[in-house]
Amino acid sequence: MALFNRRNNNAPSATAVATAPAVDPALTALTGDYTIDPAHSSIGFTVRHAMVTNVRGSFGEHEGSLKLDGHNPANSAASIDVKIASVDTGIADRDGHLVSGDFFDAEKFPLMTFRSTHAEQLGGDKYRITGDLTIKDVTRPLAIDLEFNGSATDVYGNERVGFEGSADILRSDWGLTWNAALETGGVMVSDKVKLNFDISAIKAAAAQA
Repeated sequence: MALFNRRNNNAPSATAVATAPAVDPALTALTGDYTIDPAHSSIGFTVRHAMVTNVRGSFGEHEGSLKLDGHNPANSAASIDVKIASVDTGIADRDGHLVSGDFFDAEKFPLMTFRSTHAEQLGGDKYRITGDLTIKDVTRPLAIDLEFNGSATDVYGNERVGFEGSADILRSDWGLTWNAALETGGVMVSDKVKLNFDISAIKAAAAQA
């Protein structure tokens, strides 16, 4: 089901008669504003530790919104705010280091934000949404590959949509450069970080009317 832009690999010639693309009724029905449900969503990361294993973490506090436009999917958008101090890797001392000035400096820069600028369909239910990711005082473009998991009405009558996806970044691009050398060679924390998104969003009541 197309939620964002469809790629057109067979564009008509300049002399061809233009015809409006058919509107997918199922897509049109999803049009509206959505609020990300933090209780049923997760935003996390995976990073290599000491060159031999992975550390996984998540941010327990976040909020955001989606705008899905089935009539003109190019107008679809996403916005997410993540509270840095809510980071959880399962070890309190490590979490404390992450929010310190060595890494995120959460007291000075309490939020990590993403604001979309473009979206496209890659094929089937796979999409790529591009936007601006801001960490600390650095804003850089980020492309997130997503899969649309479908829509459903939950037991409370809420209309939901679900997405999951990921993106690889170099943390140094956002000024997160702290590290420590290992005696055996290499470094304590890899530069490459994988961001993970599992999103459930609820359609606004006014949009369901």
